[in-house]
Amino acid sequence: MSRHFGAIRQLGYVVHDIEAAMDYWSKTLGVGPWFYNPKVPIKNYVYRGTSYEPHNSVALANSGYVQVELIQTRNDVPSMYRDFLQAGRTGLQHVAYWTSDYDADLARLTAQGFKAVMSGEVGEKGRFVYFDTEYHPGTVIELSEVAGPKGRMFDLIRAESETWDGKTDPVRPFPDLSKI
Repeated sequence: MSRHFGAIRQLGYVVHDIEAAMDYWSKTLGVGPWFYNPKVPIKNYVYRGTSYEPHNSVALANSGYVQVELIQTRNDVPSMYRDFLQAGRTGLQHVAYWTSDYDADLARLTAQGFKAVMSGEVGEKGRFVYFDTEYHPGTVIELSEVAGPKGRMFDLIRAESETWDGKTDPVRPFPDLSKI
């Protein structure tokens, strides 16, 4: 447990082939079911002060309390994911901490010297920010707001993992965030 952030709630892996990664995680590691979105609707995306329109595919599943996120970039928009791949790496790229008080936590962390590099929104009250790694070269830290539909989707994903039989529908579509 981090005194600054709370418990790590998500492990984010950047991969070259998300379909193969979901297959490996579900069949070999028994983690699933995966909730897959071939094009995540990211709004207000900013990387190093400039706005872009990323096309990222994402799959989410839980292993117990921790959510696993698989990310594949589909265009060449600047991002910390692209930086990670261009450095010749794949695998664990970030750890995420979840918050229902995003503004207060972001202000507190910024006051402590954390510097935002990448941010955006996925659904209402689904903001996220990735911090610079200059303090710790390696794994990036994400602060993710889970106060709205994104939080309800995360609850659904965890609940489905608890009753999944390891075989049925290992890959499922993302729920529509505007309806949950």
